[in-house]
Amino acid sequence: MKRRLRVAAVYDIHGNLPALEAVLSDLERIEPELLIVGGDVVSGPMPAEVLDRLASLGEVVRFVRGNADREVISAYEMSPMEIEARMDDPVAHMSAWVAARLQESHYELLASFSERVVADVEEIGEVLFCHATPRSDEEIMTVLTPDDRLREIFSDVEQNLIVCGHVHAQYDRHLDGQRIVNAGSVGMPYQGEPVGAFWVLVGPGVEFRRSEYDLRHAVSEFRAVGYPGAEDMAQSLLEPPDPAWVADFFERQANSRQ
Repeated sequence: MKRRLRVAAVYDIHGNLPALEAVLSDLERIEPELLIVGGDVVSGPMPAEVLDRLASLGEVVRFVRGNADREVISAYEMSPMEIEARMDDPVAHMSAWVAARLQESHYELLASFSERVVADVEEIGEVLFCHATPRSDEEIMTVLTPDDRLREIFSDVEQNLIVCGHVHAQYDRHLDGQRIVNAGSVGMPYQGEPVGAFWVLVGPGVEFRRSEYDLRHAVSEFRAVGYPGAEDMAQSLLEPPDPAWVADFFERQANSRQ
């Protein structure tokens, strides 16, 4: 495995091309040797454009599959009759809208995403990149997750640094010699204030980063393309919820699933 000096990790883009472009503009100055795209890439207003932009970057990019990516793949594979039968489900409806805007090359790229990626980083060693947790692309893990449940989640993980996403909020936790970093969300962050796209730079340490862009102009673009979730996304970007409230909400969801 090739050892790299710096790895950028961008998670939960959710079809937000303006946010992605802001991050990529910042990365032009940093020039990381590897870009990890950590899942939930296309489920949003500009799915094909986001995939095309990432594909244009070439071999520097490695992809991790998110739960929303999986749902879009499933929608792409469904017949029109199967899709119609699921239109009462908001998630299915959104996934179908996204899938209808993808070409076969986009589908093939999505289907090639890995469940997780391990990269060897200078002065850190092996780093595990996963979407939600190492064992699931939809398991919930927040700043409030009890230590005992974290120990269960990471019981079979050898790496000392794990980078994840899924809950759209950056955090940094340490437990039993392991460090769990949430990269936050590029396209739809829950950071408590409308301040841009969030991501992390790994190597030789861990740096939490934020890239600024014109949020209101981006929202106008999402409305213009007819994205059915444009108003929800506008609220998330322009009036994001308090991170403490979000963590508590997710933890209650996690507890209800146990």
